[in-house]
Amino acid sequence: MKVLVTGAAGFIGSNLAEKLLRRGDTVIGLDNFNNYYDPQKKRANETRLNSYPSFQMIEEDIRKRQMILDLFASERFDAVAHLAAMAGVRNAVKYPALYIEVDYNGTQNLMDGARFNNVSNFVFASTSSVYGDTTQIPFVETDPCDRPLQPYAAAKRGAEILGHAYHHLFDLNFTATRFFTVYGPNNRPDMMAYLVAESIRQGKEIPLYNNGEMYRDWTSVEDITDGLVLAIDKPLGYEILNLGCGEPTLLRDFITLIEDLAGGKAHLINQPKISADVTRTYADISKARRLLNYNPQISVADGVRQFWHWYEQQA
Repeated sequence: MKVLVTGAAGFIGSNLAEKLLRRGDTVIGLDNFNNYYDPQKKRANETRLNSYPSFQMIEEDIRKRQMILDLFASERFDAVAHLAAMAGVRNAVKYPALYIEVDYNGTQNLMDGARFNNVSNFVFASTSSVYGDTTQIPFVETDPCDRPLQPYAAAKRGAEILGHAYHHLFDLNFTATRFFTVYGPNNRPDMMAYLVAESIRQGKEIPLYNNGEMYRDWTSVEDITDGLVLAIDKPLGYEILNLGCGEPTLLRDFITLIEDLAGGKAHLINQPKISADVTRTYADISKARRLLNYNPQISVADGVRQFWHWYEQQA
């Protein structure tokens, strides 16, 4: 299978690309190596992927519509795993226009490339943020998700809805996978697990919102990428699927797990919860179990150990 993985130099994208390469797929990666965080972290991921002869990285921007259309016409992909995005819930509050351009309009460019060239399956990385401050716990895919709290979630939800239109009009197989808080090896340096590790090792002060009294459905990147591979392999028409662990953990407890492994304390500065954040995420994963046989294997305790082992090796 020939798969386009957008955002292939990033955290989840590089893990997914490597998993596909290991099973024998041909992978074309697409990434613009932006400076939202240190691009050298992405270059390290690219170097790892370049060790596979069936991998090629293209350094480009999904906002370049004609480039995208030409790429699809020349490469004739079997499937697309679209993970490229401007990430960061809080950063989206500062730069809403950028998030709409990349996460919504960029996604449309890719969907057009797919439909014009008969790509058999389009898997889109969405987010649990689309649920907003829902009172329906656990989060279930039938929630209308029509009250996003910030532009990142709004753009992702918009792309999900556009995917339905493209399925209806153009018969594009489109699966939106809603990720719940992902962590693990190759973690982005702006995410909580990495920030806590850096705080312990380097003494950096980091904010702790709402005194850590927030629950997150922490999900190992290994389980997330397993779910993505299952979604790539099984066109479903149009579906939205939660990919989470299904077991929310208090943020303070998650931090304690890292501290115990590190043998030190993070330097935490308590701050009020910001309006773009929610107090709880909790995935109902029964639909993904039923349609994909998705079955997360890694507990939070084991996942944190995997993360910490990776962090110590690369620190």
